[in-house]
Amino acid sequence: VQLEESGGGSVRSGGSLTLSCVASGRVSEINDMGWYRQAPGKQREMVAMMSGAGYADYSESVKGRFTISGDNSKHTKYLQMNNLQPQNTAVYYCYCWYVGGGAVWSDSWGQGTQVTVSS
Repeated sequence: VQLEESGGGSVRSGGSLTLSCVASGRVSEINDMGWYRQAPGKQREMVAMMSGAGYADYSESVKGRFTISGDNSKHTKYLQMNNLQPQNTAVYYCYCWYVGGGAVWSDSWGQGTQVTVSS
C-alpha cells in the first residue's frame, strides 16, 4: 500500500487546514488508516485514526478540534483541523496497517506534509 498526503501549509493561530491522504495498491487489505505527527525534537504521535468499520480515535489534545473522515470510493482519508495552535506545528504523516496474503501484518507511511501555525 502506498500513501500520499496533501494539504499542508502555513496558517495563523485559530485557522484551519484540511489534509488528504490517498491510498493506492492493495487498498482492499487496509484495516485502520489515519494520521500521526512529529514536531521538532519530539516523538511521532498518533493524532487520529479510523478503523475499517468507521470508528474514529483521537489524541486527547485534538478532540473537538480535529475531525477524521473518509471517502471509501476514493480510498482517501481527510483530517479537518480547526482552531489550529502553534503547538500543532509538525510534519503530519498518513499511516495505515493492513493484513495481506498469508495473514501477514504490514504497515505503510506517507512522506509527510508540513503544517506550520504561527501566533
